[in-house]
Amino acid sequence: MTKADIVNEISRKTGLEKSAVLAIVEKLMEVVKDSMAGGNNVYLRGFGSFVIKTRKEKTARNISRNTTIKIPEHNIPAFKPSKVFMDVVK
Repeated sequence: MTKADIVNEISRKTGLEKSAVLAIVEKLMEVVKDSMAGGNNVYLRGFGSFVIKTRKEKTARNISRNTTIKIPEHNIPAFKPSKVFMDVVK
């Protein structure tokens, strides 16, 4: 399902105009992105959590040059679905 599909589905079910729904969906994604970029997790009860995970520094190999490289510690975004979400999907 794409963003356009989501907008169409919400518009159909709520009766709101597609342009208004698109603006709301865009703003939701922007708020989540900005919050996580600021180091904050986002919790949506009954849906799931957008959390920041820290990956530790590690040593990796560049097999084409046969050298080792250090990958520094870094943060990655992750999604953890809620129990209600998981029960519906299962």
